[in-house]
Amino acid sequence: MPARTRRRSARPAASLALATAVALGLTATATAPALADSPAPGATSADTAADRSGPDAKALRAAIAGLPDADATAALVRVAGNNGTWRGSSGVRDLRTGRDADPNGRFRAGSTTKVVTAAVVLQLAAEGKVDLGAPVQRYLPDLFAPNADAFRTPISVRQLLNHSSGLQPGRSLGKNFDELYAHRFETLSPQEVAATSIAKGPAYAPGVKQQYLGINYTLLGLLIEKVTGHSYESEATRRVLQRAGMRHSSFPGTDPRIHGPHNRGYQAVRQPDGGMKLVDVTEWNQRDRMAGGDMISTTADLERLTVALFRGRIVPKPQLEEMFTVPSDIEGATMSAGMNRYEAPDGRVLWLKTGGRHGYNSILAATRDLDTVLVYSVNSTDAKGEDMNAVIQRIVAAALKVRR
Repeated sequence: MPARTRRRSARPAASLALATAVALGLTATATAPALADSPAPGATSADTAADRSGPDAKALRAAIAGLPDADATAALVRVAGNNGTWRGSSGVRDLRTGRDADPNGRFRAGSTTKVVTAAVVLQLAAEGKVDLGAPVQRYLPDLFAPNADAFRTPISVRQLLNHSSGLQPGRSLGKNFDELYAHRFETLSPQEVAATSIAKGPAYAPGVKQQYLGINYTLLGLLIEKVTGHSYESEATRRVLQRAGMRHSSFPGTDPRIHGPHNRGYQAVRQPDGGMKLVDVTEWNQRDRMAGGDMISTTADLERLTVALFRGRIVPKPQLEEMFTVPSDIEGATMSAGMNRYEAPDGRVLWLKTGGRHGYNSILAATRDLDTVLVYSVNSTDAKGEDMNAVIQRIVAAALKVRR
Protein backbone atom coordinates (compact mmCIF):
# COMPACT_ATOMS: atom_id res chain seq x y z
CA MET A 1 0.00 0.00 0.00
CA PRO A 2 1.42 3.41 -0.83
CA ALA A 3 2.72 5.49 2.04
CA ARG A 4 0.88 8.76 2.39
CA THR A 5 2.75 11.92 3.20
CA ARG A 6 2.10 15.62 3.31
CA ARG A 7 4.23 18.52 4.44
CA ARG A 8 3.27 21.89 5.86
CA SER A 9 5.07 25.09 6.68
CA ALA A 10 7.21 25.18 9.79
CA ARG A 11 5.66 25.28 13.25
CA PRO A 12 6.87 24.23 16.70
CA ALA A 13 7.53 20.46 17.12
CA ALA A 14 9.89 17.61 15.54
CA SER A 15 11.39 14.10 16.47
CA LEU A 16 12.17 10.98 18.64
CA ALA A 17 10.88 7.75 20.06
CA LEU A 18 11.09 4.50 21.95
CA ALA A 19 8.57 1.66 22.30
CA THR A 20 8.12 -2.08 22.07
CA ALA A 21 7.28 -5.04 19.77
CA VAL A 22 9.09 -8.03 18.32
CA ALA A 23 9.83 -9.35 14.82
CA LEU A 24 8.00 -12.68 14.55
CA GLY A 25 9.00 -13.92 11.11
CA LEU A 26 5.59 -13.57 9.46
CA THR A 27 5.29 -13.36 5.70
CA ALA A 28 4.53 -9.86 4.49
CA THR A 29 1.19 -9.63 2.69
CA ALA A 30 1.79 -6.37 0.87
CA THR A 31 4.53 -3.97 -0.08
CA ALA A 32 4.42 -0.19 0.19
CA PRO A 33 6.82 1.69 -2.07
CA ALA A 34 8.28 4.92 -0.72
CA LEU A 35 6.91 8.06 -2.32
CA ALA A 36 8.98 10.35 -4.46
CA ASP A 37 10.68 13.37 -2.91
CA SER A 38 8.54 15.88 -4.77
CA PRO A 39 6.43 18.28 -2.66
CA ALA A 40 2.88 17.28 -1.85
CA PRO A 41 0.14 18.83 -3.98
CA GLY A 42 -0.32 22.45 -3.02
CA ALA A 43 3.03 22.62 -1.23
CA THR A 44 4.50 26.08 -0.77
CA SER A 45 8.11 27.18 -1.04
CA ALA A 46 8.29 26.80 2.77
CA ASP A 47 7.31 23.14 2.39
CA THR A 48 10.12 22.55 -0.05
CA ALA A 49 12.64 24.37 2.16
CA ALA A 50 11.55 22.34 5.17
CA ASP A 51 12.06 19.15 3.15
CA ARG A 52 15.65 20.23 2.47
CA SER A 53 16.65 21.34 5.97
CA GLY A 54 14.16 19.83 8.41
CA PRO A 55 12.81 16.30 8.94
CA ASP A 56 14.38 13.85 6.52
CA ALA A 57 11.34 13.00 4.40
CA LYS A 58 13.12 10.35 2.37
CA ALA A 59 14.31 8.49 5.48
CA LEU A 60 10.87 8.75 7.10
CA ARG A 61 9.11 7.41 4.01
CA ALA A 62 11.54 4.51 3.89
CA ALA A 63 10.99 3.84 7.62
CA ILE A 64 7.30 3.07 7.17
CA ALA A 65 7.40 1.57 3.67
CA GLY A 66 6.48 -2.06 3.07
CA LEU A 67 3.61 -2.39 5.52
CA PRO A 68 1.98 -4.66 6.43
CA ASP A 69 4.94 -6.87 7.27
CA ALA A 70 5.99 -9.23 10.05
CA ASP A 71 6.25 -6.42 12.60
CA ALA A 72 3.32 -4.11 11.93
CA THR A 73 0.18 -3.75 9.86
CA ALA A 74 0.07 0.07 9.85
CA ALA A 75 2.01 3.13 10.98
CA LEU A 76 0.98 6.77 11.45
CA VAL A 77 3.78 9.28 12.04
CA ARG A 78 3.96 13.00 12.77
CA VAL A 79 7.35 14.73 12.97
CA ALA A 80 7.60 18.48 13.47
CA GLY A 81 9.85 21.27 14.61
CA ASN A 82 11.11 24.74 13.96
CA ASN A 83 12.60 23.62 10.62
CA GLY A 84 9.48 22.01 9.20
CA THR A 85 6.99 19.19 9.56
CA TRP A 86 6.31 15.77 8.06
CA ARG A 87 3.22 13.60 8.14
CA GLY A 88 3.05 10.03 6.88
CA SER A 89 1.05 6.82 7.03
CA SER A 90 1.48 3.35 5.62
CA GLY A 91 -0.10 -0.09 5.79
CA VAL A 92 -3.70 -1.19 5.90
CA ARG A 93 -6.84 -0.34 7.77
CA ASP A 94 -7.61 -4.03 8.16
CA LEU A 95 -6.19 -7.25 6.77
CA ARG A 96 -9.53 -8.48 5.46
CA THR A 97 -10.10 -5.68 2.94
CA GLY A 98 -6.54 -4.39 2.56
CA ARG A 99 -7.75 -0.80 2.45
CA ASP A 100 -5.10 1.87 3.00
CA ALA A 101 -4.51 2.81 6.62
CA ASP A 102 -6.46 5.85 7.77
CA PRO A 103 -3.89 8.57 8.64
CA ASN A 104 -6.41 10.09 11.07
CA GLY A 105 -7.40 6.79 12.63
CA ARG A 106 -8.03 6.44 16.34
CA PHE A 107 -6.07 3.94 18.40
CA ARG A 108 -5.54 2.68 21.93
CA ALA A 109 -3.00 5.14 23.30
CA GLY A 110 -1.99 2.93 26.22
CA SER A 111 0.31 4.46 28.79
CA THR A 112 0.45 7.86 27.11
CA THR A 113 -2.71 8.19 29.22
CA LYS A 114 -0.37 8.65 32.18
CA VAL A 115 0.66 12.06 30.84
CA VAL A 116 -2.96 13.16 31.06
CA THR A 117 -3.31 11.73 34.58
CA ALA A 118 -0.14 13.43 35.77
CA ALA A 119 -1.38 16.73 34.33
CA VAL A 120 -4.65 16.47 36.27
CA VAL A 121 -2.81 15.74 39.54
CA LEU A 122 -0.45 18.67 38.96
CA GLN A 123 -3.42 20.95 38.30
CA LEU A 124 -4.95 19.86 41.59
CA ALA A 125 -1.62 20.60 43.27
CA ALA A 126 -1.64 24.09 41.74
CA GLU A 127 -5.15 24.60 43.13
CA GLY A 128 -4.03 23.56 46.61
CA LYS A 129 -6.24 20.46 46.59
CA VAL A 130 -3.36 17.98 46.56
CA ASP A 131 0.01 18.17 48.30
CA LEU A 132 2.56 16.28 46.21
CA GLY A 133 4.72 15.64 49.26
CA ALA A 134 1.84 14.36 51.39
CA PRO A 135 1.14 10.64 51.93
CA VAL A 136 -1.34 9.15 49.50
CA GLN A 137 -2.81 7.49 52.60
CA ARG A 138 -4.16 10.94 53.52
CA TYR A 139 -6.34 10.94 50.41
CA LEU A 140 -7.22 7.23 50.23
CA PRO A 141 -7.34 6.10 53.89
CA ASP A 142 -9.98 3.42 53.31
CA LEU A 143 -7.88 1.76 50.62
CA PHE A 144 -4.86 1.38 52.92
CA ALA A 145 -6.77 0.62 56.12
CA PRO A 146 -6.91 -3.20 55.72
CA ASN A 147 -3.11 -3.42 55.54
CA ALA A 148 -2.04 -0.26 57.33
CA ASP A 149 0.73 -1.97 59.30
CA ALA A 150 2.56 -2.91 56.10
CA PHE A 151 2.52 0.72 54.97
CA ARG A 152 3.82 2.49 58.05
CA THR A 153 6.32 4.26 55.82
CA PRO A 154 4.07 6.63 53.89
CA ILE A 155 4.01 6.84 50.09
CA SER A 156 3.92 10.39 48.79
CA VAL A 157 1.79 11.48 45.84
CA ARG A 158 5.01 12.49 44.10
CA GLN A 159 6.37 8.95 44.49
CA LEU A 160 3.30 7.61 42.70
CA LEU A 161 3.88 10.12 39.89
CA ASN A 162 7.53 9.12 39.38
CA HIS A 163 7.14 5.36 40.00
CA SER A 164 9.17 5.17 43.19
CA SER A 165 6.30 4.10 45.48
CA GLY A 166 7.36 0.50 46.09
CA LEU A 167 3.84 -0.78 45.36
CA GLN A 168 3.32 -4.22 43.84
CA PRO A 169 1.07 -4.93 40.85
CA GLY A 170 -2.56 -5.69 41.59
CA ARG A 171 -4.80 -8.34 40.10
CA SER A 172 -5.01 -8.79 36.33
CA LEU A 173 -7.18 -10.97 34.12
CA GLY A 174 -4.31 -13.16 32.98
CA LYS A 175 -0.58 -13.83 33.05
CA ASN A 176 -0.06 -14.23 29.31
CA PHE A 177 -1.71 -13.25 26.05
CA ASP A 178 -3.89 -16.35 25.77
CA GLU A 179 -5.37 -15.83 29.24
CA LEU A 180 -5.85 -12.09 28.75
CA TYR A 181 -7.44 -12.58 25.35
CA ALA A 182 -9.89 -15.14 26.71
CA HIS A 183 -11.07 -12.57 29.31
CA ARG A 184 -10.88 -9.48 27.07
CA PHE A 185 -14.58 -8.62 27.40
CA GLU A 186 -14.70 -8.97 31.18
CA THR A 187 -14.57 -6.00 33.53
CA LEU A 188 -11.95 -5.69 36.25
CA SER A 189 -12.42 -2.53 38.26
CA PRO A 190 -9.53 -0.20 39.16
CA GLN A 191 -10.71 -0.41 42.76
CA GLU A 192 -10.12 -4.18 42.81
CA VAL A 193 -6.72 -3.79 41.14
CA ALA A 194 -5.72 -1.26 43.80
CA ALA A 195 -7.09 -3.29 46.71
CA THR A 196 -5.22 -6.45 45.66
CA SER A 197 -2.01 -4.46 45.35
CA ILE A 198 -2.33 -2.99 48.84
CA ALA A 199 -3.11 -6.45 50.22
CA LYS A 200 0.32 -7.65 49.03
CA GLY A 201 2.18 -4.94 50.93
CA PRO A 202 5.13 -2.99 49.51
CA ALA A 203 7.91 -4.57 47.48
CA TYR A 204 10.45 -2.05 48.80
CA ALA A 205 10.56 1.16 50.81
CA PRO A 206 9.20 4.23 49.02
CA GLY A 207 11.80 6.42 47.34
CA VAL A 208 14.51 3.74 47.17
CA LYS A 209 14.30 3.05 43.44
CA GLN A 210 12.08 3.52 40.41
CA GLN A 211 10.02 0.66 39.01
CA TYR A 212 7.60 1.39 36.22
CA LEU A 213 4.19 -0.02 37.17
CA GLY A 214 0.67 0.92 36.17
CA ILE A 215 -0.57 0.49 39.74
CA ASN A 216 0.91 3.89 40.62
CA TYR A 217 -1.43 5.58 38.18
CA THR A 218 -4.38 3.42 39.16
CA LEU A 219 -4.05 4.94 42.63
CA LEU A 220 -3.66 8.43 41.15
CA GLY A 221 -6.91 7.94 39.25
CA LEU A 222 -8.68 6.96 42.47
CA LEU A 223 -7.09 9.94 44.22
CA ILE A 224 -8.43 12.29 41.53
CA GLU A 225 -11.92 10.87 42.03
CA LYS A 226 -11.73 11.18 45.82
CA VAL A 227 -10.44 14.76 45.78
CA THR A 228 -12.78 16.11 43.09
CA GLY A 229 -15.87 14.03 43.75
CA HIS A 230 -16.13 13.32 40.03
CA SER A 231 -15.11 10.43 37.83
CA TYR A 232 -11.56 10.26 36.55
CA GLU A 233 -12.81 10.34 32.97
CA SER A 234 -14.84 13.53 33.44
CA GLU A 235 -11.98 15.34 35.19
CA ALA A 236 -9.38 14.24 32.64
CA THR A 237 -11.65 15.26 29.77
CA ARG A 238 -12.52 18.67 31.22
CA ARG A 239 -9.09 19.56 32.54
CA VAL A 240 -6.85 18.18 29.77
CA LEU A 241 -8.53 16.86 26.63
CA GLN A 242 -10.75 19.89 26.16
CA ARG A 243 -8.03 22.41 27.02
CA ALA A 244 -5.63 20.79 24.55
CA GLY A 245 -8.25 20.61 21.79
CA MET A 246 -8.16 16.79 21.72
CA ARG A 247 -11.53 16.44 20.02
CA HIS A 248 -11.03 12.83 18.92
CA SER A 249 -9.76 11.42 22.22
CA SER A 250 -11.86 9.65 24.83
CA PHE A 251 -11.97 7.15 27.69
CA PRO A 252 -14.10 4.13 26.70
CA GLY A 253 -14.43 2.59 30.16
CA THR A 254 -16.07 -0.84 29.82
CA ASP A 255 -16.89 -0.36 26.11
CA PRO A 256 -14.53 -2.68 24.21
CA ARG A 257 -14.92 -0.90 20.88
CA ILE A 258 -12.98 1.91 19.25
CA HIS A 259 -15.64 4.26 17.90
CA GLY A 260 -14.95 6.32 14.79
CA PRO A 261 -12.36 5.71 12.05
CA HIS A 262 -9.55 3.40 13.16
CA ASN A 263 -7.01 0.88 11.93
CA ARG A 264 -7.53 -2.58 13.39
CA GLY A 265 -4.94 -4.07 15.74
CA TYR A 266 -3.50 -7.58 15.50
CA GLN A 267 -1.42 -9.89 17.69
CA ALA A 268 0.82 -12.58 16.25
CA VAL A 269 0.11 -15.90 17.98
CA ARG A 270 2.25 -18.98 17.50
CA GLN A 271 0.32 -22.02 16.28
CA PRO A 272 0.85 -25.70 17.22
CA ASP A 273 2.61 -26.31 13.89
CA GLY A 274 5.11 -23.54 14.66
CA GLY A 275 3.58 -21.02 12.29
CA MET A 276 2.09 -17.66 13.19
CA LYS A 277 -1.48 -16.42 13.03
CA LEU A 278 -2.55 -12.79 13.31
CA VAL A 279 -5.45 -12.48 15.75
CA ASP A 280 -7.64 -9.37 15.68
CA VAL A 281 -7.38 -7.68 19.09
CA THR A 282 -9.13 -4.39 18.31
CA GLU A 283 -12.08 -4.95 20.66
CA TRP A 284 -10.93 -5.14 24.28
CA ASN A 285 -12.38 -3.95 27.60
CA GLN A 286 -9.59 -1.84 29.16
CA ARG A 287 -11.47 -0.65 32.25
CA ASP A 288 -8.82 -1.91 34.68
CA ARG A 289 -6.27 0.41 33.00
CA MET A 290 -8.31 3.60 33.63
CA ALA A 291 -5.87 6.39 34.56
CA GLY A 292 -2.88 4.30 33.52
CA GLY A 293 -3.78 3.35 29.95
CA ASP A 294 -7.44 3.55 28.91
CA MET A 295 -7.37 6.53 26.52
CA ILE A 296 -8.23 6.30 22.83
CA SER A 297 -6.60 9.05 20.77
CA THR A 298 -5.14 10.11 17.41
CA THR A 299 -1.65 11.20 16.44
CA ALA A 300 -2.92 14.73 15.84
CA ASP A 301 -4.44 14.84 19.32
CA LEU A 302 -1.27 13.53 20.96
CA GLU A 303 0.68 16.24 19.17
CA ARG A 304 -1.81 18.85 20.40
CA LEU A 305 -1.39 17.53 23.94
CA THR A 306 2.40 17.67 23.71
CA VAL A 307 2.52 21.23 22.39
CA ALA A 308 -0.13 22.58 24.78
CA LEU A 309 1.46 20.87 27.77
CA PHE A 310 5.04 21.92 27.05
CA ARG A 311 3.91 25.52 26.44
CA GLY A 312 2.31 25.68 29.87
CA ARG A 313 -1.30 25.79 28.67
CA ILE A 314 -2.44 22.73 30.65
CA VAL A 315 -0.42 22.81 33.87
CA PRO A 316 0.80 26.03 35.54
CA LYS A 317 4.54 26.44 35.00
CA PRO A 318 5.61 25.98 38.65
CA GLN A 319 3.92 22.57 38.77
CA LEU A 320 4.94 21.75 35.19
CA GLU A 321 8.54 21.53 36.44
CA GLU A 322 7.56 18.20 38.03
CA MET A 323 7.28 16.75 34.52
CA PHE A 324 10.84 17.79 33.70
CA THR A 325 12.43 16.71 36.98
CA VAL A 326 13.66 13.22 37.84
CA PRO A 327 14.47 12.32 41.47
CA SER A 328 18.01 13.42 42.29
CA ASP A 329 18.33 10.99 45.21
CA ILE A 330 17.58 7.79 43.24
CA GLU A 331 20.48 6.31 41.32
CA GLY A 332 19.75 5.88 37.62
CA ALA A 333 16.36 7.62 37.80
CA THR A 334 14.87 8.53 34.42
CA MET A 335 11.16 8.97 35.20
CA SER A 336 9.48 12.20 36.21
CA ALA A 337 5.80 12.98 36.71
CA GLY A 338 4.24 11.23 33.73
CA MET A 339 7.34 11.39 31.52
CA ASN A 340 10.66 9.70 30.78
CA ARG A 341 13.90 11.60 30.20
CA TYR A 342 15.83 10.41 27.13
CA GLU A 343 19.13 11.75 25.86
CA ALA A 344 19.52 11.23 22.12
CA PRO A 345 22.90 10.29 20.60
CA ASP A 346 23.41 13.89 19.45
CA GLY A 347 22.88 15.23 22.98
CA ARG A 348 19.28 16.42 22.60
CA VAL A 349 17.20 15.71 25.69
CA LEU A 350 13.68 14.59 24.98
CA TRP A 351 10.82 14.02 27.36
CA LEU A 352 8.55 11.22 26.27
CA LYS A 353 5.90 8.67 27.10
CA THR A 354 5.26 5.47 25.23
CA GLY A 355 2.10 3.43 25.17
CA GLY A 356 1.46 -0.23 24.42
CA ARG A 357 -1.83 -2.12 24.28
CA HIS A 358 -2.27 -5.32 22.31
CA GLY A 359 -2.31 -4.30 18.64
CA TYR A 360 -1.07 -0.76 19.23
CA ASN A 361 2.16 1.06 20.15
CA SER A 362 2.34 4.84 20.45
CA ILE A 363 4.55 7.67 21.64
CA LEU A 364 4.55 11.37 22.34
CA ALA A 365 8.02 12.89 22.65
CA ALA A 366 9.59 16.32 22.44
CA THR A 367 12.46 18.50 23.47
CA ARG A 368 11.35 20.95 26.10
CA ASP A 369 11.57 23.89 23.67
CA LEU A 370 9.49 21.94 21.12
CA ASP A 371 12.26 22.20 18.57
CA THR A 372 11.88 18.45 18.16
CA VAL A 373 8.57 16.53 18.43
CA LEU A 374 7.59 13.03 17.40
CA VAL A 375 4.22 11.31 17.66
CA TYR A 376 3.41 7.93 16.19
CA SER A 377 0.97 5.06 16.32
CA VAL A 378 2.25 1.70 15.06
CA ASN A 379 -0.06 -1.30 14.79
CA SER A 380 2.57 -3.71 16.09
CA THR A 381 2.02 -7.46 15.80
CA ASP A 382 3.51 -7.93 19.29
CA ALA A 383 2.88 -4.59 20.96
CA LYS A 384 3.56 -5.91 24.46
CA GLY A 385 6.74 -7.74 23.52
CA GLU A 386 10.05 -7.09 25.24
CA ASP A 387 12.03 -6.22 22.11
CA MET A 388 11.71 -2.96 20.23
CA ASN A 389 9.63 -3.23 17.07
CA ALA A 390 11.71 -3.01 13.88
CA VAL A 391 9.34 -0.48 12.29
CA ILE A 392 9.55 1.70 15.39
CA GLN A 393 13.34 1.44 15.35
CA ARG A 394 13.36 2.78 11.80
CA ILE A 395 10.93 5.58 12.66
CA VAL A 396 13.06 6.65 15.61
CA ALA A 397 16.27 6.67 13.59
CA ALA A 398 14.67 8.64 10.76
CA ALA A 399 12.87 11.09 13.04
CA LEU A 400 16.05 11.96 14.89
CA LYS A 401 17.87 12.54 11.63
CA VAL A 402 17.64 16.19 10.58
CA ARG A 403 19.10 17.21 7.25
CA ARG A 404 21.27 20.32 7.37
